[in-house]
Amino acid sequence: MSVAIYPGSFDPMTNGHVSIIKSGLVVFDKLIVAVLRNPRKEALFTVEERVEMIREELGGAGKNVEVDSFDGLLVEYCKKKNVRVVLRGLRAVADFEYELQMANMNRHLNTQVETVFLMANDAYFYVSSNIVKEAWRLGGDVNRLVPKSVAQRLDAKMAASKG
Repeated sequence: MSVAIYPGSFDPMTNGHVSIIKSGLVVFDKLIVAVLRNPRKEALFTVEERVEMIREELGGAGKNVEVDSFDGLLVEYCKKKNVRVVLRGLRAVADFEYELQMANMNRHLNTQVETVFLMANDAYFYVSSNIVKEAWRLGGDVNRLVPKSVAQRLDAKMAASKG
């Protein structure tokens, strides 16, 4: 069985992430969507909320998708899960430069881990979690950029901040 880890902050999960996961399931038998715990970043959603949102969105994927969280080095998480492939999505040239650096560092840290890149769906090539959060904070409509359950949680956060 071919398995890959798709790591990220997913704060929040976007339709671009969903697109990469669906494409990844064409290539791999199973994906582990791994939410990074990064205490240095101020997140909009807790790790637990992000894991829950991803599970809600991917519930129909069944045994083909596992949702987990990790902290520390990705290559150590790969070793723990006994997985040798990391899946990453690319949107633009700027992504490639950063992702190439990360892939090479991961290869330096563990020569057994390979990174596979998939192109984001054209409809979402410009969508990132940071851009979604920025537009949302300024009152923009991001409903077409995120899964429905994520949009509902964003609306609830906005209402709570005004309430």
